[in-house]
Amino acid sequence: MSMVGPRPERPYFVDRFIQYIPFYAERLNMKPGITGMAQIYGSYHSRAEDKLIFDLNYIHNFSLGLDIKLCLKTLWKALRQMFPNEHDLR
Repeated sequence: MSMVGPRPERPYFVDRFIQYIPFYAERLNMKPGITGMAQIYGSYHSRAEDKLIFDLNYIHNFSLGLDIKLCLKTLWKALRQMFPNEHDLR
């Protein structure tokens, strides 16, 4: 597993997604990561098809700069959840 990449999915769902979602198998060509575009720009409730778009975008634009950007955005998002300000609580 790497720091940045598509989040791993349970094998049960992978088998089904490969059958029904075009290009889903392509995301398996990259090592899974702890964080990625789908985690930063999507949400927990995003559909598998939407998360796939983020994952394929990451795979096709993979670079060290993008990895650094996603790590910093992940850190920022985690800190904002740990220490919400008054604006976040409204």
